[in-house]
Amino acid sequence: MPFLKAEGVKKSFGGLAAVNNVDFEVQEGEIMGLIGPNGAGKTSLFNMISGLSEYKADSGSIKFEGKEISKLKPNQICRLGIGRTFQVAKNFPGLSIRENVMMGSLFGKPGQSRKEAEQAADEVLEYVELGGQGGRHVPDLTLAGQKRVEVARALATKPKLLMLDETMAGLNPTEVEEAMELVKKIRDSGVTIIMIEHVMRAIMSICEHIFVLHRGEKIASGTPEEISTNNAVIEVYLGKS
Repeated sequence: MPFLKAEGVKKSFGGLAAVNNVDFEVQEGEIMGLIGPNGAGKTSLFNMISGLSEYKADSGSIKFEGKEISKLKPNQICRLGIGRTFQVAKNFPGLSIRENVMMGSLFGKPGQSRKEAEQAADEVLEYVELGGQGGRHVPDLTLAGQKRVEVARALATKPKLLMLDETMAGLNPTEVEEAMELVKKIRDSGVTIIMIEHVMRAIMSICEHIFVLHRGEKIASGTPEEISTNNAVIEVYLGKS
């Protein structure tokens, strides 16, 4: 049984299809890349999976571990084991780094004491190599650091499936390498990953499977090697050269 499975998923806004009759599967333990030009529907698909109210599917099915989730609320989906980051980091600038990560822990597991949430946050910060920085504020960090806080907050929800939305955008080559190592580390810990990314070196290096959207429709799916030689992908995304 696929870990995550979508069948015939559709979502339109004002008559314009953002996601049109999309089918895909994610297997447990893999890193799947989701690519396509800007406006292809990638983040809309993430929003549908994570349950944002304005992105509820018009039709189709989304199942996680065999359970239909397309009508569930974001908190219900999160507590089933799906975490995510956002294309533009949604950190809380007025809170400390530790408090930012605590928000994820409390959202994923309500009813914790503050001490329990602090301990969980510190463990995750240590894991993403931000240990000892919990008392600082997010704006004090570089862009790479701010993105790492966002990943830490998502990890604090204790996900089985983590969706990363352009975690490497805007990073320099060294920071991209470090981000790639973190993604592989997370997968190796037992968390399945779907990542939207325009840094093709990262997608081709660490993904076992790649899914390609264009204008809301699936145009290709396969291994990095298959995708890199797919004429449709080359024409609409990678460029004819």
